[in-house]
Amino acid sequence: MTSTVRRAGAFALVGTLSLAVPPIASMTSRALATVAAPGPFLLVAALALYVVDEGPIFELFARPGDRRDGRLYGLAGFALAAAALALLSVRFSLPLPVFVGTVLLLSWGNLGGHLVRSLRDEPILATAGFVVAGFFAGSAGQYAAALLTETALEWPEVAFLAASGALLGALLRAVLFERDDPLVMVSIGLLLWLFADLPLEVDPTGVAVALAVTVLLGYLAYALETASLPGMITGVFLGLQTIVLGDFGWFLLLVTFFGVGGLSTKFRYEEKEQRGIAEENDGARGSGNVLANSLVGLFAVLAYSASPTLTQLTADLFLFAFAGSIAAAMSDTLSSEIGGVFDNPRLITTFERVEPGTDGAVTWQGEVAGLAGAFLIAGIAVGAFDSIGALGAGVVVFGGIVGMTVDSLLGATVEGLFLENEGVNFFATLAAGIAAGIAAVGVGLIAL
Repeated sequence: MTSTVRRAGAFALVGTLSLAVPPIASMTSRALATVAAPGPFLLVAALALYVVDEGPIFELFARPGDRRDGRLYGLAGFALAAAALALLSVRFSLPLPVFVGTVLLLSWGNLGGHLVRSLRDEPILATAGFVVAGFFAGSAGQYAAALLTETALEWPEVAFLAASGALLGALLRAVLFERDDPLVMVSIGLLLWLFADLPLEVDPTGVAVALAVTVLLGYLAYALETASLPGMITGVFLGLQTIVLGDFGWFLLLVTFFGVGGLSTKFRYEEKEQRGIAEENDGARGSGNVLANSLVGLFAVLAYSASPTLTQLTADLFLFAFAGSIAAAMSDTLSSEIGGVFDNPRLITTFERVEPGTDGAVTWQGEVAGLAGAFLIAGIAVGAFDSIGALGAGVVVFGGIVGMTVDSLLGATVEGLFLENEGVNFFATLAAGIAAGIAAVGVGLIAL
């Protein structure tokens, strides 16, 4: 057993201290629980910072940076993050099953990932080890906390929360460092708290099918090199949310963008490399690119699932916002990936001729390709949603055109000064979602 695996196992045992929090919270007054519940983790943090600075226990928990500093900062940060979530559970409304599930998911997921890596050092297999171990540990943690507090749980929701947390954890672990585990833990806990508070009716078949479909398509994207490993994890995570929080129609729009947009990066790739406008990593899109184009859609599907109970707005408003943002992402991707191989682009603000690849430059071929992308998303939306219809398709196309145009305008004016490409993509899809929602209200498809 390698030292990395032993350390991960030791952290997993510390994470298991979370099982002590539910009995403490249920047996004491709220004021006393506020002090006592985080206690086990605060004690671990104090020992890590002020007592254990050498010997076998120090060597067991120490990361390379800890040995240099002579303090177990990694263990202290992990314990303090767990203590913070414990405090949110007993003092505020973070459900205890979510708290326990989060801590066990991360700690035992890390152990699973390191175990796999010790046997075969391939990133995708280590990620799979983290996700599988984290899923089962997160599920077991939720059930254990429910048993200790005599709380009833529905297993489809347990599985959805555990899968969402494991995928988010895998994504953050892929783009952050091991020392950032406190941030990963808090991020997972807050996300699952949000999901737990949504008025969800999780279909068990939907969860199983969602996981199978998104994992399969994510692996294909990784194997075809249209997505990097973080990009693949991001796509699987977003796909799961759209299926469970929306339905398969939402997912179909999203996966169409991922598939067609990913393949478009391969279009005349060698020529784009020569022009200096090709996507890095052989066209494999990373998590930043995927999130920038899909984050507005994720917010829309979350708002849809919370409507009208929490937002006081009709749910279809967010359906149009989602479709419009995805149409914009598709339009922008196709216009840049296809239009970039043609000569004589013009800057959208002045129409002067510029070099290919100039931010904010457009070609008529790219604009036609972008328009086709918007029509493709609109056509799929008509088939997937009864509430869209022909007029709604026009609204979706309008949103796509607005987003594509805003992307070019931002590229010509502020990209490289105030925003990078990912920021431009985000604000373009945001503009598209808002434009589609307003247009749907304006033409009478939605009554506020």
